[in-house]
Amino acid sequence: MRKIASGIFIEDEYPAVMLGSVVTREGVIAVDSPLRVDDTRTWIGTLSDLGRVRYLVLMDAHIDRVLGARVLNIPTIGHDQTRITMSGWSDSFKGRANPIGADADRLKRITGVRRAVPQLTFSDEMRIHLGEREFHFLHRPGPASGAIWMVLPDAKVVFIGDAVTINEPPYFGNANIDQWLESLDGLRDKRFASFKIISGRDGLIKRNDINTMARFLRRIPNRIQDFAEHGASPELVDDYARELMSSYQKVPSARTDICLLRLRASMINLHSRLYPTET
Repeated sequence: MRKIASGIFIEDEYPAVMLGSVVTREGVIAVDSPLRVDDTRTWIGTLSDLGRVRYLVLMDAHIDRVLGARVLNIPTIGHDQTRITMSGWSDSFKGRANPIGADADRLKRITGVRRAVPQLTFSDEMRIHLGEREFHFLHRPGPASGAIWMVLPDAKVVFIGDAVTINEPPYFGNANIDQWLESLDGLRDKRFASFKIISGRDGLIKRNDINTMARFLRRIPNRIQDFAEHGASPELVDDYARELMSSYQKVPSARTDICLLRLRASMINLHSRLYPTET
């Protein structure tokens, strides 16, 4: 684990997501879960050495960060919309059935998915006091309708989930681009000027990464509009996926195919949501 501030850590040992943890005198709050069940148990076991794990926070309903939570007997915090979204899922999951470029796509059939649905939810803002710390949970939609941030004012640290990704393109098939850009504007506000910002995929990021993310997102609506006017042919989708991929030039060759799949699936799914086929 890497220490970010006093009692605040991130962990990149497990695939798919950057995990977080905050230690207080009365226990630990964990941020997101590893994808694999064995990794989740190992992760919670490691945190238990720091104190009793009191809560697990799910930053949104992305399958990479929530599936591992189904094996935990810990109160889970999330947004109301995350609860609604996950409650509508089948209790079984087949990763290869509808691939979206997630690491979870590689999983075979698993069951018990509904056990990961968060029990403690909120609509706009929630605060929790644990030990000497106050945790602020803010609804910040964009990457997903139930995306949240976790703010620790005393430490000047904010966990932002998938609001900014710097090493690989995000999945945006369920996104609201306007809300996402609005959330990024809020992150650039002077309130967070001295904060350490933790991405749910990349860990500690720089403030300039927020601007890079915004430039990437602004390219998407024009591409979706092109699909609406000319049709989302496989060739056009592939061309635009590769164009968007150019914003992420440091993607390892071994990850290129999954990132291109993520971009293709994102554009097709976002297009189908914005321009549903009339029947």
